[in-house]
Amino acid sequence: MKNGLQPGQTGRLQWTVTPERTITLEGHPEATVFSTPFMIMMMERASREALRPYLEEGEESVGVKVNIEHLAGAPLGADVHAVSKVTKVDGRRVDFDVEAYHGETLIGRGTHQRAVVKVKRIIDNIRNLEPASALPNRQSTISGELPHLDFLRVEVEKEVVRVTLNRPHVLNAISEQTTYELETLLAWLSGHPGFRVVVFHGQGRAFCAGDDVKELDSFSVEKARAISHRQAELFLAFERLPQITIAAVNGSAMGAGCVLAYSCDFRIAAHSARFGMPEAVLGWPPGYGMAQLTALIGKARTLDLCLTGRILTAREAQEWGLVNDAVPNQRLKSRTDELVKQLLAMPAKALRETKRIIHADEPPSHKVGYRLDTEAYVNCLDTEDARKGIQRFKK
Repeated sequence: MKNGLQPGQTGRLQWTVTPERTITLEGHPEATVFSTPFMIMMMERASREALRPYLEEGEESVGVKVNIEHLAGAPLGADVHAVSKVTKVDGRRVDFDVEAYHGETLIGRGTHQRAVVKVKRIIDNIRNLEPASALPNRQSTISGELPHLDFLRVEVEKEVVRVTLNRPHVLNAISEQTTYELETLLAWLSGHPGFRVVVFHGQGRAFCAGDDVKELDSFSVEKARAISHRQAELFLAFERLPQITIAAVNGSAMGAGCVLAYSCDFRIAAHSARFGMPEAVLGWPPGYGMAQLTALIGKARTLDLCLTGRILTAREAQEWGLVNDAVPNQRLKSRTDELVKQLLAMPAKALRETKRIIHADEPPSHKVGYRLDTEAYVNCLDTEDARKGIQRFKK
């Protein structure tokens, strides 16, 4: 560590409150604020900035102690900053007073201590640690029997689970009850890693027409927001399943149905399948899934799909990278079975770990971007355009 660091010297860091830096208060999705852990991280990193000019090559500073009060909130999208002032230098340990602000408002304060260490020592310690076997799983697990489900038909064939959305009279639209049943199913699948492949089908002439818009008409804005958050978490949970998932898309996959399809690891589409994100036509933006869709097909095509209400044929969806394969209707089952057989012939652990690291490599914003999606969605629900869109849909 270089000489010259003195009490009174400061470091400063400015951030924007992005979705991954927030917490949503339990039961109040509209109350999304800058989270305490990220506020502390900002303060620590301001202290790191104060130390940076005094580090030798091969050195870094690490947090040792922190004592912080969180005094006030800052909303999503706010600019916040931290100021860290050196109060004591004791060899390779440095103490700081730290403060965080939203504009001129003090939102946090406290003390922090950092130690200057050799990076090689940290690397050597990390190499001695056992790697985590799986991503943190935010959904609960069900290790026993699958509870009774009304709108999902579940069939088990040795290592394969086949799930059929079973509301054909409404084109398998996802209702509040269907959302609950899908949550239950995923909790059960998480508790049964011995199943290796899960295939999703739609009963009748559609895969899934999207959210149940007729039911949406009865929701308050608060309930619509809460359901949207649950559905976003539900579809993100697909990537944390120990199984490989396949969507066998036999007909329309619109809105939430399209999200369900592209949340799966593979998508096989019959030539009769159609894909779209038509929410804007009805008067609101999609409530979730935009970050995942953009990662899959790119920003330009996501804008095209979501802003124009364009409906893609199966072949177009394959060209766009939205589906893996498009086949004649009569070949959908056999092509899906071929893929299932191919996956079962692969080493199970290798597939699980490969799936895990691919999803882990995505930016954190993909996992929490739905908070912005949902707020835009609920902000539009109470407009005249949205009310007219719901009434048109109900006719």
